[in-house]
This record gives sequence, C-alpha cells and structure tokens, in this order.
Amino acid sequence: MWALNNEKSNPLSSRRDVAASLKTMLEALDAQFPAGSSRFSLGETCAHYATDIAQMEGLSRALWGLFPLMASGESEPFSEKYLTAIKLGTDPHGEGYWGETGPYDQRLVEMAAYGLGLALLGNTLAERFSERELENLHAWLNQITDAQMPDSNWNYFAIMVQLGFKRAGLPFDQHAIDRRFAMMEAYYLGDGWYSDGPGRPRDYYISMAFHFYGLIYATLSGDEARAAVLRERARLFARDFIYWSAADGASVPFGRSLTYRFAMVAFWSAVAFSGLDAFTPGVVKGIILRHLRWWQQQPIADRDGILTLGFAYPNLAMCEDYNSPGSPYWALKTYLILALPEDHPFWLAEEQPLPTLAEKHVIPHAQQILMHSKDSQHVVMLTAGQLELNNYVNTEAKYTKFAYSSRFGFTLERGRFGLKHAACDSMLLLADGDDYFRGRRECDEVRVDENYIFSRWSPWRDVQIATWQIPFGEWHLRLHRIHSARRLQTAEGGFAVMKAEHRLRERGCYLAAENGYSAIVDLSPELAREPDSIVTPPNSSIMFPECASIPLLKTEIPQGQSWLCCAVTASEKQRAAATPILSITRGQAVIRDPESERLLSFTL
Repeated sequence: MWALNNEKSNPLSSRRDVAASLKTMLEALDAQFPAGSSRFSLGETCAHYATDIAQMEGLSRALWGLFPLMASGESEPFSEKYLTAIKLGTDPHGEGYWGETGPYDQRLVEMAAYGLGLALLGNTLAERFSERELENLHAWLNQITDAQMPDSNWNYFAIMVQLGFKRAGLPFDQHAIDRRFAMMEAYYLGDGWYSDGPGRPRDYYISMAFHFYGLIYATLSGDEARAAVLRERARLFARDFIYWSAADGASVPFGRSLTYRFAMVAFWSAVAFSGLDAFTPGVVKGIILRHLRWWQQQPIADRDGILTLGFAYPNLAMCEDYNSPGSPYWALKTYLILALPEDHPFWLAEEQPLPTLAEKHVIPHAQQILMHSKDSQHVVMLTAGQLELNNYVNTEAKYTKFAYSSRFGFTLERGRFGLKHAACDSMLLLADGDDYFRGRRECDEVRVDENYIFSRWSPWRDVQIATWQIPFGEWHLRLHRIHSARRLQTAEGGFAVMKAEHRLRERGCYLAAENGYSAIVDLSPELAREPDSIVTPPNSSIMFPECASIPLLKTEIPQGQSWLCCAVTASEKQRAAATPILSITRGQAVIRDPESERLLSFTL
C-alpha cells in the first residue's frame, strides 16, 4: 500500500480497496518470510529484547491484519505460511520454538494477536491444527494467565488469550479474566477515560488498547453484563476522541508509540466491528478511510515495501527502546474492519465527513483542550503534560509540550547543549547561564477549567512556574508567572514548520513556510521579549525530514517574580487574524479580540 507509487492511487473507498492495501503489505512481508520458519527479520536495528523475539514480534503483528481477512472467508495466499510458523513456534521440541516467557516479556504482548485469531475464527482455526499442535498452542499461550506484567493495558493481553480459548472451545480461566478486569478498574477515571496504569498518561493506548480490546471482548465474549459496561464507556470515550481527528484524515500526534501510525484510528475499527452506535456508520467509515488515505501519502515504507520505524517518514531518533523493526505492524489492528463482510452496514454506508465539532472541546480526565479550526482541517491539542514514568526516549517532547498539532506535529531534542537542539517548539525553556535548557517536565499541580489548563511546575527547586494555557479563536495564549531565586535565560517557541525566513513585526515572529504558517507574539506585561527564530537539525520534526524553523521569543528574567505571556497560532495558510489583546490587573486576566466582541476574563 505504501511502497509503490501506483499504490498511492488506491482510492481506499471500498472493502475491496482496503483489503487490497492490506494484501500489498502482506506481500511485502512474504518476500522476507522464509518458508518453514517461525520468525522473520525486517531489519538490523534492535530493541531492548533479543533479536529472535523481535523477529517473532514482526510475524505476530502481521496477524492483526491476516486474521480478520481470514475471518471474512476471503481468499488469500498467506495463511498457510503463518499457520506453519505458529505450529513451529509453539512446539517445545522444535528448533523454531518461541520459548518460555519471563516477567514483563515482549512475547506476552504478541500473544494478544493469537487470542484475536482464536476469538474470530474459533473452530475454523483450531481445525487447522492437529491435536498435539493445538495442545502446544494452548500451552504456549497459557503462560500469560498468571504472568507478571506491567499494571497497564498489558492486562488485556491475558484477557484476549482467554477469550480466544473460550471461543475456540479450549480450556479457559474465567477467574483470570475477572482478575485482570478488576486490576484495570483501578485506573478507570470516568466518562470513558482510563489512564494507562495508576498515575500514567492518557494517550493513544486508551483508544488503541483499552477500548479496542474492550469492544472486541464485548462483541465476542457472551459476557453481557460486562459487555454493557464496556460498550457504554466506549460510547462516552468516542464523544471526546473524535476531536483528535482532523477533517483531512490526520490525527494529533501525541505520546509514545507513534511508530504504530494508523493504529491511531484502531478504536474506530473496533467501533465498526462491534456495531457501537457512537456515531453513524458513515461518520466512522469516513474517519478510518480518510486516515488511511492520509498515511498512504506519507513516505513510511522502505524500497521493499516494509513499514519503517518513525512517524511521517523513517526516523529512528523518535523511537522508544521497545521499537523493533517489526513493531510498526501493530498498525494493522485498524484492519479489524475486514472481518466485516461486504454487505455489512459499515461497508454499505456512504462515507460521511466529520460531524460539526465545537472549536473548543475540554477533556478534564485527559487534562486536554482540543482546538478545531473552523473547517476542522487543523487540530491543536493543549495539554498540561503527562509524565511517562518509564522515561522513554524524548518523553518531554512526546508528552509535556504546551501544544500538539495534527498538521505540524512536534520536534525532538537532538542534543543536551544549545537551543538549536533543545526542541523548543511549544515549550518555555530556561537556562542558568550555561546553555543547558530545561522545560516543563513533571507538574506539581494541574487544573482543567472550561477556559484554560493550569499547571504548576519547577525546573529547579528554587524556581516555581504557574502556567495558564488558554484557547482563544485561532490563537492560544500562554501566561507564565515565574518566581525565581536566580537570573535565567528564557526562550519560548511556537509551532515548528519547514525551514523558512522569519519576518519580525512589532513584538512577534512570523514564519510562512512551504507546509504552513506559524507565529508567536509577545504579550508580556512588563518584560519585552525579543522575537526571533531558530533552525533545528534535519530529522528533528516527526512530520518531515528537513530542518525545521521555530518562531521564538527570548529574554532574560531577574530574580523574583516575572510574567511571560504570548499568543501562538499556526495554520495551513497565512491568515490576517488580529493578535489578541491581554491585560493583567490585580490578579484578573482579560483577553480581547480587537476585531470582534470576543472577550474572556478569569481570575489568576
């Protein structure tokens, strides 16, 4: 789908088109898949687990697409090779055995795909194994039942395996299912939202894991009481999550595991598969197909048609230590819709655009405010920052910036010294005279209001910063009240665009680049900041490989209290939207639009 120029013309409008795109990817994998093997290699980079496990991972993740295709009864040439691999991989006496698992083992993650296959195909799959082969498969998968795993979405892997056992008529453990659900109940936040474990982020794992698996379980388990709860939570979640999608098919890149790419909309495939009435089938269909079309235009495959590590292009700099060459194929979870026959209401429905969405949508449980442009072609997520406790690579860039954009994404830190490498887009960075910059990381306090997100954070123990992030039409404002025991250098960035010459006007920096327009304007009440821009190294942006330009405001703050304030905007094309006017008087902030009657007032 992604490798050949002629594949970019696939309209991706019908079930046949979507199946063709999957088969193209499976054909590329097939060329790397030796017959009679239980694993295959897709590259020479590595993850924190052994190479043979990574090779088993790549094979297993292809099954997220293959099993739904098999469940539909559609003719495909790949299944025999994969079923042979499964038999070899689960034979404890064979050379291809995938081995015994240990605590926190990557192989436990991959078991969920086999649970899906057994759940979708049931006896149809089991009948393709001999009695001994089926016993081997059951024994190997059953290692997950009492396995020690992270207290997170991983609990669903054990549930998917038990669901598969149940659907295929194999011995299953209902107590194990109940226990895993009870563990996850501890981090249900309400209104359809979970955190990915106690105190952990609210990112794409909530959609592509919790609700994705939850809706599969609700549809196939026969557990009606639990299914009703899972479906209602998914319905509530859908009302918020739709705001993460833009009308052009893009989604807001935020958090870790972005190399899974179109898994961003796997939730909507589960909505279609389960028949959940969150939105009309046409709306759901539109979200999924536009998203696949958006990815079809991105250079995300190598010359052999293999999905690369990265986001909108190959980029190892953004990868986590659990990303192996086969990891990106978790994107195939989105192909769950292929389990639906061609005469299903989802495929028969006429594709519809996004429904009318509010320009501002507050999600308190996620500590986010989503901003949609008037045509929804651009989505900006304001967030308080959610520290990922595992401290994966570029955690601050992926989780703690002030804003994330469906069009402009974000940049990654490329070095510890100097502003050029510091990923200053959508960040306030501070340095203590040494050119080593610190920004917001862990928040001491977060509040989400109808009109703003408030966070309190400390880059040093003797520096406290209170930040208000306020959506306001095409702009968002940032107000920082800083109490510092030291003199500090500061730099605050807007959205990163392709390399462009800046234009300075009054107190702002404006960039008109090939891929869009970005501006930041100083509104500080006392300290006047110097507008400027900076160019980052290649491969800093997750959206494009070229150098990025970031509009900046710079100043030095003294000891004591300082206010730093600004207005930030970005769009596909330059617009003449007037800069908001800010006044701060006696603890009251007032924001005005000079061209309309829009006014916002709140207490600081």
